[in-house]
Amino acid sequence: MPDTETANLVIATVRDFVDREVRPVAAAHDHDDTYPEALIDRMKELGLFGLTIPEQFGGAGASPTLYANVIEELALGWMSLTGALNTHLLLALMIQESGTDEQRERLLPLMADGTLRGVLCITEPGAGTDVQAIQARAVDDGDHYLLTGSKMFITNGRHGDLYGVVCKTDPDAEPAYKGISLILAQKGPGLTVVRDIPKMGYRGIETTELSFDGLRVPKTDLLGGVEGQGFRHVMRGLELGRVNVAARAVGVARAALQDSIRYAQQRQTFGKPIAEHQAIQELLADMATDVQASHLLVVNAAAKMERGERADLEAGMAKLFASEACLRVATSAMRIHGGVGYTQDLPIERYFRDAPLMIIGEGTSEIQRQVIARRLISQYPDGDLLRDSL
Repeated sequence: MPDTETANLVIATVRDFVDREVRPVAAAHDHDDTYPEALIDRMKELGLFGLTIPEQFGGAGASPTLYANVIEELALGWMSLTGALNTHLLLALMIQESGTDEQRERLLPLMADGTLRGVLCITEPGAGTDVQAIQARAVDDGDHYLLTGSKMFITNGRHGDLYGVVCKTDPDAEPAYKGISLILAQKGPGLTVVRDIPKMGYRGIETTELSFDGLRVPKTDLLGGVEGQGFRHVMRGLELGRVNVAARAVGVARAALQDSIRYAQQRQTFGKPIAEHQAIQELLADMATDVQASHLLVVNAAAKMERGERADLEAGMAKLFASEACLRVATSAMRIHGGVGYTQDLPIERYFRDAPLMIIGEGTSEIQRQVIARRLISQYPDGDLLRDSL
């Protein structure tokens, strides 16, 4: 795990990458919805695809806290880039924690240098939040599985290489989650990218519909080598995924706040900068408070993961608050900028389009509230959730 000096160097390197290489081209990629091949290649060179993968497998072994900070810095420049890392590193975490020794040795070094880019395939046309409702099947075929089914809203589906497919190996299991497994598939006959799904925001990085029609996968690529463990793999991975989405939200909100503070000092009405008008000051104050609180919630959740503790409560709180705060901040930025903020001349409208993704991705705000409430009742029946931190 990197020490503090090394972590600071990583963050400084990412900031420089964002300032020099991301910001100048982000608007063009977003408006044209073009894949940022050159930026992805630079992210590979910078080691970002191996950021959280242990050093023994060629990665950087970064902590969840450093990972969250890197995601925040990338989202500050262009949120879409964080999507290229999220599912990749979630799948790497699942392989690291639950894979067989052979799977770790074979796959993680290739994922660390970006040769194999991970894709996590959970959502289906009829199953999103309710993972147990998935219909994708892995049918026993001797020493192989035959994968069949459809997956929706899959990030990296076209440009990825290693597909973590959540499917049912026992569709008759009761309860249903006991029949879910995760298969590590690669491209071949039987896997089709049906389409890239057009989106309001989060453009440039593809979101796809995939079809599996008898894709043959060796049984040695069943994650962990044991059927029926896929639901557990997914739930564990989503903790880090929610920290990722929360950190994205902080990055977008920071960008909106920074642009708003600069604009409010430059734009004048009635003979003075709008930053001197009370109405604008109130907006800026609320925006800054939202950004700071969101960042601290993300750091708190990441720190708990870093200690090896269960963090679904903290990750849920961070994701819920930061995503909703990002939408508030992006809306306030639009108000402060007025008409020019509604045009494509400034990135304000991009923040406004990107922000809603965070209240949906990795579990909606409504689901986060349910997760938080359940964990509060089971873990803190007296209601004193801060007692362990005082």
